[in-house]
Amino acid sequence: MFTSPKFQDATLLILRIIIAIIFFHAGIAKLFLWSIEPMEGLPVWLHYVMLFLSIAEPIGAAALVAGFLTRTAAACLAIIMIGSIPVSHFLMGVPFFTAPQLPGWDANLMILGGCLTLAAFGAGRWAVDGLLRRKKAEVIAA
Repeated sequence: MFTSPKFQDATLLILRIIIAIIFFHAGIAKLFLWSIEPMEGLPVWLHYVMLFLSIAEPIGAAALVAGFLTRTAAACLAIIMIGSIPVSHFLMGVPFFTAPQLPGWDANLMILGGCLTLAAFGAGRWAVDGLLRRKKAEVIAA
């Protein structure tokens, strides 16, 4: 098993990039909602939540890629995923397992796991957070 700091930093960087791509795409895919009225069959409040998410998800994705405020960004994105599970299941009737014709919310749980991992372990050294931590240690040591 690899336990070297470089391997751990590389793994955290890869996880940050993967989770960021998912949230960036999800946020950008919601931008069309700004130009339409709330959809029939969906609660109006959900339309406004998705408008908020069209801004929040890409911002969170950018924070993850940069590794800036990673734990906070990942925790906020985890909250989004926790909210997405009941909305997708109860309001949209999405099943647990992904099927050939229909996505399931099992993927939401995997993304939630990635967010919780980043919230627990942070960005690693290859991030703005790591750079700031090293600078702070240098100032304290001096």
